[in-house]
Amino acid sequence: MSAIRFEQVSLQFPGSSQPVVDHCSFEVAAGELVVILGPSGCGKTTLLKMVNRLYEPTSGRIFLDSIDISRLPATKLRQQIGYVIQQTGLFPHMTVAQNIAVVPKLLGWSRPEIQSRIDELLLLVQLSPTEYRDRYPVQLSGGQQQRIGLVRALAGNPKLMLMDEPFAALDAITRSTLQDEILRLHRHLRKTILFVSHDVEEALRLGDRMLILRQGKIVQFATPLQILTRPADDFVQQLVGAEDSVRRLSVLRVGAAMTCVSQNSDRNIPAIPPDNSLREALSLILKTGSTKLAVVENGISIGQLTLDQIRNSAYVDRQVENF
Repeated sequence: MSAIRFEQVSLQFPGSSQPVVDHCSFEVAAGELVVILGPSGCGKTTLLKMVNRLYEPTSGRIFLDSIDISRLPATKLRQQIGYVIQQTGLFPHMTVAQNIAVVPKLLGWSRPEIQSRIDELLLLVQLSPTEYRDRYPVQLSGGQQQRIGLVRALAGNPKLMLMDEPFAALDAITRSTLQDEILRLHRHLRKTILFVSHDVEEALRLGDRMLILRQGKIVQFATPLQILTRPADDFVQQLVGAEDSVRRLSVLRVGAAMTCVSQNSDRNIPAIPPDNSLREALSLILKTGSTKLAVVENGISIGQLTLDQIRNSAYVDRQVENF
């Protein structure tokens, strides 16, 4: 069953000569993280805002778990959807705990349930409840505010998360850390996520699939590797830098390229987890000067990865149909 389904959805604002979103049809599976990517003004945020009915489509239908969302009261629909924006949207006069409690209170949760949920979510994003529960947003760093914005969106245990360029205003280090956090939370919670981004590296890193828009139309909807190796047209090729072999390494995992061994005899070679990208593996090889890496999972050596294996993976056959 698809969690989200668009059927020929369009939106044209009054007085506009062309639609902002133009006959878009696609399906997102439950538990999938889909990144919506495209240049400024292509309709990314507009498409996202139609899911929680901040905008109503001019034509077409949108389904959430096979239910036409136009048949649901907007408030009931939004209670099932977490929404994270770039500016966090935290209420400055409320503490962290009060901000997180907003939706659970609207849903009628008991006080003990709400307090337990606040502590659970703060721990989930590695913030101490005793240290952060009673702070105000102004007392938090930008990265901490964004973490609270994220857990507030998760507080009511929504079916779906909408994320509109949530990290765009953050510095590179904080942005990378929060991307790691999203990946960790997604593996743990398996929420369905629609994530708007204008950053290609972010899209390649986060997305199970990427939906690429141009002038309101869907140009390609595929996995990051498929988009890098088989771009739909010249626009997609230029947008994602499909000719960049090093960028291609960022969507390939160490575990898929390594040679399996039961035990590495050389304990002095650098180690890397199997879930890391081949781009990270190449960086480690260049940093250490080693010609091979030990692939280690849960403290146990499971394989080796050589520079030649990384090089060969960079030139994966574009004609392969199954990844």
